[in-house]
Amino acid sequence: MPTNNRFWTLSSGRPLGGWPDEGTFELVEAPAPEPAPGQALSRTIYVSLDPYQWGYKRRGVDKPGQPCHARTVSQVVESRIDGLAPGDFVFNTNGWSEYGLMGEGVPRPAYMIPRKLDPRRGRISHAVGVLGMLGLTAYAGMMLMAEPKSGETAVVSAASGGVGQIAGQLARERGLRVVGIAGKPEKCRFVVEELGYDACVSHLSPDMAAELKAACPRGVDVYFENVGGAVFDAVLPLFNAGARMTICGLIAHYGDAAGVDSRAALMKRGEPVFQSRGVTVKDLFVGDWIARHDEFMAEVAPLVALGRIKYREDIRQGLETIPSAFSEMLRGANFGKMLVQVSPDPTL
Repeated sequence: MPTNNRFWTLSSGRPLGGWPDEGTFELVEAPAPEPAPGQALSRTIYVSLDPYQWGYKRRGVDKPGQPCHARTVSQVVESRIDGLAPGDFVFNTNGWSEYGLMGEGVPRPAYMIPRKLDPRRGRISHAVGVLGMLGLTAYAGMMLMAEPKSGETAVVSAASGGVGQIAGQLARERGLRVVGIAGKPEKCRFVVEELGYDACVSHLSPDMAAELKAACPRGVDVYFENVGGAVFDAVLPLFNAGARMTICGLIAHYGDAAGVDSRAALMKRGEPVFQSRGVTVKDLFVGDWIARHDEFMAEVAPLVALGRIKYREDIRQGLETIPSAFSEMLRGANFGKMLVQVSPDPTL
């Protein structure tokens, strides 16, 4: 049994700036927790790094002295939960930590329900990706909220990221023309050549707005928003009458003074176009769609197994790399879904 545990926490007494820096987090060593009745101790294998986690920290959900929150894939070390045995693989929320408890009395977001994983059904890392909350986010935002129709044009920002790559492929499966917005040329090539998007425009191009307009000759009917900022400004004039927009994230604004509350400013900026063209805008919170998880799995899991939905992971190695990988992800320097592997994966 482990005797020590290492985890990253917010540095005590240090106010958070707009973006994390080298002093934002502190690596702590403490005794490994022991499971009480109804609990299990698990060893973290994969830590999922996602933009929403910075909002958790800026809003004070994460506390100094506690492991920073994250969704994880782990292996049970000791269990006092019926039906869960040492060696089992689980989806849980150990956070930025080598070990963590799950079960009765262990705090977690209500919609992030721990569950046992079957490695025979695919890569266990997919439980925090394409077949987990991230995939459900893409499915809910694109298929259930935007209601795409064959022949329409969909635009997806951050198209090579974890959610974006799935959302665009789902729209393609429905018969839409799909246009991505990404960064570096290799990301744009991946979006078109590997994911099957019809076109991809780089937000790094000085002619992004004109290039996006050329890629959407019939305007935009569905917009899956992950970024905000100049990307939103380029999409705004292209909305067709009756278009639908899903706001999944606004990563360009997560370092603003308004932080994750910048949705109101974006809505105000787009209001004249939204009203004149009857654009429907919906704000996506994946916790609202947990009841549709089985439906999501029934539709998406077979597409992943058949290779019709492709999915790229950006996996860094070692607990020590989490803060730098997190900062890279917030800057868009990752290529695919950002994970950190903190211990060996016995399924590989």
